[in-house]
Amino acid sequence: MVEIRHLHKRFGAVEVLSDVSLTAETSKVLCLIGPSGSGKSTLLRCINFLERYEAGDVRVEGELVGYEERGGQRRLASGAKLRQQRRKIGMVFQQFNLWPHMTAIGNVADPLIRVRGFSKAQARERALAVLEKVGLAAKAASYPANLSGGQQQRVAIARALAMEPHLMLFDEPTSALDPELVGEVLQVMRALASEGMTMVVVTHEMGFAAGAADKIAFLDKGRIVQCGPPDILRKSDEPRLRQFLQTYHERNDF
Repeated sequence: MVEIRHLHKRFGAVEVLSDVSLTAETSKVLCLIGPSGSGKSTLLRCINFLERYEAGDVRVEGELVGYEERGGQRRLASGAKLRQQRRKIGMVFQQFNLWPHMTAIGNVADPLIRVRGFSKAQARERALAVLEKVGLAAKAASYPANLSGGQQQRVAIARALAMEPHLMLFDEPTSALDPELVGEVLQVMRALASEGMTMVVVTHEMGFAAGAADKIAFLDKGRIVQCGPPDILRKSDEPRLRQFLQTYHERNDF
């Protein structure tokens, strides 16, 4: 589903991603873990071309993302081409980014009308079905201000799912939530994983990574230090990963 080869990304003089190569297989879950500032979120944003990368390739379903190649030359993809590529990809951010003046069902239905050309009736039907999928059908008429953080994030997930993406990207979707609300969002994500949704997830939730991921990539200072099955969280001989996990466990009293 996703193939990343020799990816480089800079912000000014700072190289945020350095020679990153990674794959995410169809119907599998790839979790990106690592300390803050390690390049995880930037890597995720490059997959959706929300960040332009300087060198290397990002391909989704075999198609180069963000660029077009002609006669051995590469140039930026047109806006129409990029919009077409992004229709395959749903993304959920740390912040919920809901429209405060719209109800839950309005937040989910509006992109279907504006982007996919659905009628209002079709969009509402699809939106209600997806809200039911994330356990929020009863909150369809509620405004974001009347929803908990966990409920708002589930609406954001529903909004992405309504577009029927082939790939879902999650950028630390529980980091803005109170600890008591984290579980309800992770439950929805686990359900998506069990249904075969291809997912790339940036997370600090090691329990979720251990239980839901098919593959885990540990990043540090813009490089992939180790990548493998979830048992690397228990069996790794990589000193930097072991140090990271020890710090995580100490902070979370594990």
